[in-house]
Formats: sequence, C-alpha cells, structure tokens
Amino acid sequence: MVALWTALAALALQDGRPELRVGIDEGDLRGSDHRALQAAVDQVAALGGGTVRIGPGRYVLRNALVLRSGVRIAGEPGKTVLAACDGARSALAVDGDCNERQVTLEDPAAFRVGDGIAVRDGRYGGGFEVTTATLVEKLDARTFRISAPLYLDYLVSRKAVASLAFPVVGGWQVKDVVLEGLTIDGNRDRAERLDGCRGGGIYLFECERVAIRNCGVRRYAGDGISFQVSNDVTVEDCAAEENAGIGLHPGSGSQRPVMLRNRSTANGQDGMYVCWRVKFGRFEGNEMRGNARDGISIGHKDTDNVFRLNLIRGNERAGVMFREESEPMGAHRNLFEKNVILDNGRKARAAVVLEGHHHSVVFRGNRIGNSEEGGPSAAGFWIGKNVKGLVEEDNVFEHLKEGVVREKEGVRP
Repeated sequence: MVALWTALAALALQDGRPELRVGIDEGDLRGSDHRALQAAVDQVAALGGGTVRIGPGRYVLRNALVLRSGVRIAGEPGKTVLAACDGARSALAVDGDCNERQVTLEDPAAFRVGDGIAVRDGRYGGGFEVTTATLVEKLDARTFRISAPLYLDYLVSRKAVASLAFPVVGGWQVKDVVLEGLTIDGNRDRAERLDGCRGGGIYLFECERVAIRNCGVRRYAGDGISFQVSNDVTVEDCAAEENAGIGLHPGSGSQRPVMLRNRSTANGQDGMYVCWRVKFGRFEGNEMRGNARDGISIGHKDTDNVFRLNLIRGNERAGVMFREESEPMGAHRNLFEKNVILDNGRKARAAVVLEGHHHSVVFRGNRIGNSEEGGPSAAGFWIGKNVKGLVEEDNVFEHLKEGVVREKEGVRP
C-alpha cells in the first residue's frame, strides 16, 4: 500500500469534493483486502465526504467494509469483487458475560486482530441476540478485546462459540451514503452463517438515506441485502442470487424503503421478506424467482406499502404470503397491483395466501396462477377467516382449479 500521505496528496477533486482511488496494482491506495478499502473510506469521510472508487479485481475481506456518512463507494460493475474470506469457529473457553468487552477462545489459531466475529450460544443463537464485533487487541494467547460489548450472556455450558463471520459491506448509524457497482461474493460454501438481523452481503443498521445501485450479492452465507431499523433506503437494479438466507430483507422498523428493478433468485429462503414494521414502502419492477420459500413474505405491522409490476415466479411456497398475525399486528392497507404471480406454491395452499388478521388489502389487476395446465398453484387466493375488507378486482386467473378459496370457520384446508 502506498503511504497514506502520498495518497492524500494525490487526491482528485470531483465537483469540489475529494475522490480517492483504490486498486490492487494501481490507485492512490493499493491493496487487496479490507484494510486498503477501509483506509480510503475513512480518509474521505475525515475530509467531509466524497467518493471512493474501487478498481477491478478480487478483494478478500476478513471484516466488513464499514460505511461512513457522506461517502459514495463506486466499483466497476461485474469487475470489482469484494469476497468474504473462509470462515472459522472456536468454542469460548470462558463465559462471555453481558456487557463484557472481551472473548477467550478455546482455539484462537484462525483468528487475528482486525477480524469481524459473531458470538452466540445454544440459547442466543440467531436474530438480534447475536453479538457482532471486531477483534481489536490480543490480550493474551487466547483472549481478545472486542470493539463492542457483548449483548447477552453467552455461556460455555450452552456451547458458546465465536465465528469469523461479518457483513461484507456494512453500515451502522450512517447517513447519506451511496454504493454502486459492487459485486459481493459471499463464499457460501466456506463461510460461517450469519442471519439477516446482524448481517448480509450488504447490511445496514440504523441508517438513513442510503442508496444501493447496480450491486450484486451472490452466495452469501445468510441474506443477500438486509437493512434493519433504517429509513429512506433505496435499492435499485441489484441482484441477490443463491444466498443461503433471504434475498432481499427490508426489515425491523424501516420506513419508506424504495426497491426498484431488483432480481432475487434461487435463494435458500424468501425472495423478499418484509420484516416487522416496514411502512410506506414502494416495491416496483422486482423479480423474485425460484426461491426456496415465499416469493414475497409480509406480516408484522407492515402497513401502507405498494407492490407494483413485480414478477413473482416459480417459488417453492406462496408467491405472496401474508403471515399469521393478530389484528393490532396485521399488515394493513397494502396494495398489490399489476404483478405477475405464476408457477408458485408447490408447498403452499395457493399462489397468494393471507393468514391471520389483515384488513384493507387490495389486489388489483394481477396475473395469478400457472403458466400452463398442471402447474404447482392449486388456487389463486387462500383467504383466512380473519381477513377483513380485502379488495380483489380485475385479477386474471390462469390454469387454476379454483380462483379464490376462503377458510371456513373451524376448518383449515
């Protein structure tokens, strides 16, 4: 890597703001791992924001490329590849206590200072119960200081472990960020699993005004693109393919998401999982195809969203699934308009399933069913008895035994 001061002296200006170039063999900063990339992002952020351009090549990361407010990161589409390193795992040798800032590992050989880790045990093993942090100092042969306190008690008696696992690109509490032209290789077969509440090929937590454009996430050992508790996030013209978890995961209180012309295919769970309290979102022109669960799953307090002109095809379960929720937690006032929902439901009651208490949902002008006779969808809609005020109009049913099946009191087909 060239000296940092030399790189700063070579800073170009783009519209009056700094621009720094990173490359493997050429650029203002040079390197092939997260350290070179992070140095560039941090320096541009320290100057008040600007652009980091990442040249073509394969960069292997042992920790997330951490986003900074006001920084645009641009790669060359299809040529700039950020790859997760091979994963590693060690049992904890000593209990990790809530709010403690260190971990002691049974086998620390595969870990080094600077690595991104996830800590869990048999009780706290997923979701927001997992702690993610960076190893920042080696205190003795087996003990590392970590960058954040442990969220919970991770006990040796519950088989507590630390894994070398991290988002490939991650943002925590940042604003006004742009990502463009990056390809994320999640190294799914050799990486450790990290689910979408704490990770993803691209992951955001408590962020605002982030745009992700023309990026691809492939074979991450978790979700492709996940953003949690983040407002005004735009994801457009991106691909999430063959990830172990969900392809696209707008979640956990995120307001006003905009997701346009994205492709989510062949993922191990849902094509798109609209998580808890996602409101006032716009989802248009996306493709959810060939995923192992539902094409689109929506439920807990997910209200006032618009789904238009999406292609939802060939998913193993429902094309659209409204999850089981009580009335206060229902997915109310959502609009599905002019979508194509075909060849879904081999493992579901219908192409579109509405379970639980949801009201004022509108399905208008959609194509629903199978592309040919004998396809996997037995019915167009399966509507639970607690669904109220459903508007179903101008939908076209294709190659179905039944268009609409309604649950009878006390009977669930």
